[in-house]
Amino acid sequence: MSNITLDKLELNEEEQNQNTAPDSKNEKVVEKKYLIPFILITSLFALWGFANDITNPMVSAFKTVMDISNFEASFVQFAFYGGYFTMALPAAILVKKYSYKSVILIGMGLYATGTLLFIPAAQFQMFGFFLASYYILTFGLAFLETTANPLILSLGSKATSTRRLNLAQAFNPIGSLTGMFVAQQFILSKLESAKLNTSGKSIFASLPEADQALIRTHDLMVIRDPYVLLGLVVLIIGIVIAVTKIPSKRNKDEQFSLKDTINRLLDNTTYSEGVIAQIFYVGAQIMCWTFIIQYAENLGYSKAEAQFFNIIAMVLFLVGRFIATFMMRYVSATLLLSVFAFGGVALMCVTIFIGGDIGLYALIGTSLFMSLMFPTIYGIALEGLDQDAEFGAAGLVMAIVGGALMPPIQGAIVDLETILGYPSVNISFVLPLLCFCMISLFGYRRYINSK
Repeated sequence: MSNITLDKLELNEEEQNQNTAPDSKNEKVVEKKYLIPFILITSLFALWGFANDITNPMVSAFKTVMDISNFEASFVQFAFYGGYFTMALPAAILVKKYSYKSVILIGMGLYATGTLLFIPAAQFQMFGFFLASYYILTFGLAFLETTANPLILSLGSKATSTRRLNLAQAFNPIGSLTGMFVAQQFILSKLESAKLNTSGKSIFASLPEADQALIRTHDLMVIRDPYVLLGLVVLIIGIVIAVTKIPSKRNKDEQFSLKDTINRLLDNTTYSEGVIAQIFYVGAQIMCWTFIIQYAENLGYSKAEAQFFNIIAMVLFLVGRFIATFMMRYVSATLLLSVFAFGGVALMCVTIFIGGDIGLYALIGTSLFMSLMFPTIYGIALEGLDQDAEFGAAGLVMAIVGGALMPPIQGAIVDLETILGYPSVNISFVLPLLCFCMISLFGYRRYINSK
C-alpha cells in the first residue's frame, strides 16, 4: 500500500489496551514495506535533538559572552521554544492541504535558514539577532515535529503505534548527545570569556573594554560555526528526502473544517489534559537540562565540566527510552508514565534539599525518568483522533511553549543567589518538581480511566 491515511489511525482505549496482549507483542513495530520511510523520518528526530541540546548550554554561554543575567540569557530558550508555538498550527494547516513530504521540506528549509543567520548575527554581535535566528530555526523544527510524529504513528499497525513512536523518539537522544558533545568540545571549552582565575572567578568582567571586545568577537564566532555546519547538513538531508518517496498523508476527498476540528479537540478530555501535561513536561525537561550547568557551576565546576554532566544525563535518557519501549510490551503506558514522573519528583527533592554533589547526581538521574514522557504523553493524547490527528499533533507541538515560558522564570530565581538559606539555584528546581507532579497525576488519571 503506497498511500497511508490518518483515517486509519484510530487508537481507542480498547485498541491501546491490546498493546499488552499477546498478539500485539508478536506484531512488528515497523513493517518491512515502511522501513525506508521510517528510517528517513526517524533521522529527523536526531536532527531536532541536536538543535535542542546544542542550544540548551548556550544560555550559560551567552550569559558570559554578552555579560548579561541568567534571566536575560534565558530568552535564548524563550525564542527557541517560542518558535514551536508560533508555527505548529500553520504547519498543521499545510499538512491538511499538502503532502507530508512537502511540509517536511519546508521545515528543512526554515531550519537551515535559521542556522545560517548565525553568520550575520555573529558579525553584528547583536544578542537580539541571535534570538531571531533561533526563532526562525524553530519555525522549521515546528514543521518537522508536527509532521514527523503523526507520520511515524501512521506507518504500520495501530496496536504498535505508541511503541513505534517511542522507538523513533529513541533516536532523538542520539542527536541530543551529539549536540551536547559539540557544545562541550567545540563551544564551551573554547570560550575565552568563560576562563576562570585561580580563585574560580571569571576574569572577563575585569578586563579592559577593548580586550572584552576582542574576546567577544572570538567567542561569538565559536558559537556561530557549529550552527552554520548544522545548516549545511540539514540542506543535504533535505535533498535526500526530496528525491525519496514518502507515503502521503490523507485521502484526497477528505473534508476539513478548522472550526469542527478545534471543537472536537476541545471536547476530548484525554487530548486536552495531554496538551497540558506536555506543557509541564517540556518545561521540566528544558529547565533540568539548561540549569544543570548553573547548578554544577555553583559547586565549583567549569562550564565544560558541567556540560559533561549533561552528557551523562542524556546517556541515561537514551537508555531509559529503550527500556521504556521494552517495558510497554508488558505494562500500561499510562501506569509507566505516572511511576516515572513520581521518580522525577523524588529526585527533584534530593536536588533541592540535599544539594551538593548528591543533589547534582539526582539531577542527572532525573533524565532516566524523563525518557519516556514526551512520546508517551504524545501517543496517549492522540488516541482516537482519526482525521484530527494533524491538528492534535500541532497542539502537542505548541505545548513545547512550556520550554519557552518556564526557563526565564527559573533564571530569575537563580539570579537571587540565596533563598531561605538555600542556594537559589537549588530552590529554582521547585518548578520542575511541580511539573513532574502534574505529569504523574495525568498518567494516573488516564490509567484509572482505562481500567
